Amino acid sequence: MREKIDIEDKIVRFAWWGLAIIVLSVTVAIRIRLLGIPLERDEGEYAYAGQLMLQGIPPYKLAYNMKFPGTYAAYALIMSIFGQTTAGIHLGLLVVNVATIALIFFLGRLLVNYTAGIAAAASYAVLSVSPSILGFAGHATHFVMLPVLGGALLLLHESSRQRLGRLFASGLLFGLALLMKQPAVFFVLFGAIYLVSKDVRQGFKLRRTFLRSLIFSAGVILPFGITCLALSHAGVFKEFWFWTIEYARQYGSLVPLAQAPQIFFHSVSEVIGVGGALWMLAGLGLIAGLWDQQTRGSTVFLLSFLFFAVLAVCLGFYFRYHYFIFVLPAVSLLIGVAISELSDLLAGRTMAARFVPLLLLGATLSLPILRDKKFFFEASPVEACRMIYPESPFAESIRIANYVRDHTSSDDTIAVLGSEPQIYFYSQRRSATGYIYTYGLMEPQKYARQMQEEMMREIERAHPKYLISVVMNDSWLQRARSDRLIFTWANEYTAQNYAVAGFVNMVSGRTDYYFTNVPQSVPQLGNYILIYERKS
Repeated sequence: MREKIDIEDKIVRFAWWGLAIIVLSVTVAIRIRLLGIPLERDEGEYAYAGQLMLQGIPPYKLAYNMKFPGTYAAYALIMSIFGQTTAGIHLGLLVVNVATIALIFFLGRLLVNYTAGIAAAASYAVLSVSPSILGFAGHATHFVMLPVLGGALLLLHESSRQRLGRLFASGLLFGLALLMKQPAVFFVLFGAIYLVSKDVRQGFKLRRTFLRSLIFSAGVILPFGITCLALSHAGVFKEFWFWTIEYARQYGSLVPLAQAPQIFFHSVSEVIGVGGALWMLAGLGLIAGLWDQQTRGSTVFLLSFLFFAVLAVCLGFYFRYHYFIFVLPAVSLLIGVAISELSDLLAGRTMAARFVPLLLLGATLSLPILRDKKFFFEASPVEACRMIYPESPFAESIRIANYVRDHTSSDDTIAVLGSEPQIYFYSQRRSATGYIYTYGLMEPQKYARQMQEEMMREIERAHPKYLISVVMNDSWLQRARSDRLIFTWANEYTAQNYAVAGFVNMVSGRTDYYFTNVPQSVPQLGNYILIYERKS
């Protein structure tokens, strides 16, 4: 009888590993098929800033943005290994995603058991590739979660013995996550609170608890401190502080609290989408995990982790789809708890019954894949991009950048009037202005006018060879209260100093390109881009 049970256990375990391999193979194949999907704006920003770093130009010198520079450095590292191409960037994202999946498996195995680890890893693989959270794009949220999970794993592995080195390494990883994006501060708080509560439960004296917290905090602070020193040495600390602290404070207060619930529920409905069964499993895992005394401690850990992840999502009340990547690890691990609890419930039943949890997970994982099969398996990378961003010129940016690169030298500068930083990256030409985004110029915040005037001065001083004017709301996000000074200036400046060299018209699902021979009129005008060349 014992030998029969052992054989059945091996068969079930082999089946679980088979499911994990199938799911990972499918999601990796999807990412490989979409390696060439055009970069969107955030990716363009990171790629351009990383490209400049590889040329020895520090962040915030030729590219202004409110994000901390960690993701810029991550992109620079990826491009130094895989090349400065769209495929190279997405290949780097694939490596980050697989590493994150592995860490989730180890966390699930440590917190519950190997079944929970496999279920959680498979769930994250599917949820994190979903177009509903823009998982195919290399957003900073991916680069935040990798070190956060590594830091959390080290904290859990840390025993009652005084392993100060492991504590420091954990803090270091949380500190690296913070460098990727400011909302990671909530994960830092999670790590610090968990460490103190753990020490209190274990009965450590106050002095020892303080020392361990100090070691952890030193690890957190070190990456940020080194970054500040490096930026100060490069002469851009003033710009760094303005954009990441002062302007970021303005940006974070633009959305009124009264509008937050409406935005939140709209985003949540879009993010969950056809993956609702997986999110329901996570909810059942939370209930079952708290009910079961054996898994209660681990579930409380996950619930705390989820709470701070939600705080990270809520920062600024924007609730952009890719922000929800912050909560996916906790959700996936709770799915693992649910599947593990069901497996334990059926452990003494027949072999067929023991396969129910595996079949249930396999079915729920297949639903979002099948729902988005056109995006995953049928559409070309460019078509897939247009399915998600029908109003944005991401695919068009490649051809525009190629034209600009072919008609300029490496010493020439260009300027984009709009928020399309990917054009700088594709063209391999430096920006005449640090304003690679123009959203801030349109916002009702106290620096808007100052930003417009500075952008105008920088362009006039650099006198770029090409000026690309993006005439679409998606690239500006004008409001009723937006200051229109920049548009008045642009009309006058281009009329005096530039001639139209290209015209790109996006209308009715197609794009028409006109270079050199630009028509005076077109049958139908949609969102369009004008390429101006400096007069001799």
